[in-house]
Amino acid sequence: MAPEHTKKTYTLASGDKMPAIGLGTWQSPQNATATAVEAAIRAGYRYIDTAFAYGNESEVGAGVRASGVPREQLWITTKLDNPWHKRVAEGIDTSLKNLGMDYVDLYLMHWPSSTRPDDLKKHYDDWNFIDTWRELQKLVGTGKVRNIGVSNFGITNLEKLLNDPSCKIVPAVNQVELHPNNPSPKLVQYCKDKGIHLTGYSCLGSTNSPLYKDETLLSLAKAKGKTPQQCLLQWGIQNGWDVIPKSVTKERIEGNFDLDGWELTEEELKKLSSLPDRFKVCGDDWLPVKVFFGDDE
Repeated sequence: MAPEHTKKTYTLASGDKMPAIGLGTWQSPQNATATAVEAAIRAGYRYIDTAFAYGNESEVGAGVRASGVPREQLWITTKLDNPWHKRVAEGIDTSLKNLGMDYVDLYLMHWPSSTRPDDLKKHYDDWNFIDTWRELQKLVGTGKVRNIGVSNFGITNLEKLLNDPSCKIVPAVNQVELHPNNPSPKLVQYCKDKGIHLTGYSCLGSTNSPLYKDETLLSLAKAKGKTPQQCLLQWGIQNGWDVIPKSVTKERIEGNFDLDGWELTEEELKKLSSLPDRFKVCGDDWLPVKVFFGDDE
């Protein structure tokens, strides 16, 4: 039987089933987000990823309501912003108010950086991501979040978190940059071993990606009769993580979701996993602390 990747889900530690493909909204302009979310849900998406830092949670909520699909049939992820680390309870309440929702399916710590709100170039002296996780754990059972997780955590910081005695709940999800030019095999294996599900962001390599000049990817897509984007999304899903391609164009949103009835062979997957070039869309030089240590490859 032909695989139906758009209906595929991954079961988290909580037992909740997370869809394999969602709509990403990072860099989606406010005036285009609501229509993009509505178009995605009408096209069949049941998972939308946003964050307080994107400044478009309200528009995501508006798009969800405009779609007419009941909230309980959707998976919504949002994230705690860096300057809110000492205000976790206030952070989730603010996001829920923006979204116009009673709960989110997944609430992530956006970065392992407890940034001072009065000076974004400085980190708190008396607080770090372990303290933030302690506060996030308190949200479980409040009815406001179904699952908690992290984002942009490499092996070094995951080890720090998981080995701390105050860590009673293993993050359900770690959302990180994953594409064939940033495959992070060691991190992927580490999370698998710890029962942490991965979400791949910038799964298409983001705007003006060098991936779209890659001959291996282009010839593979041509041979499959698929777009390079579709091949990149299949690569992520078949490797075991969910993908959140961002677009505000109806045609692209629908094209990215056209993943049923075909897949990449083992050889094709290996080909993409073996691309030699490396680049990262998201670095850490804008943060007051270093969070990437080059140990995930």
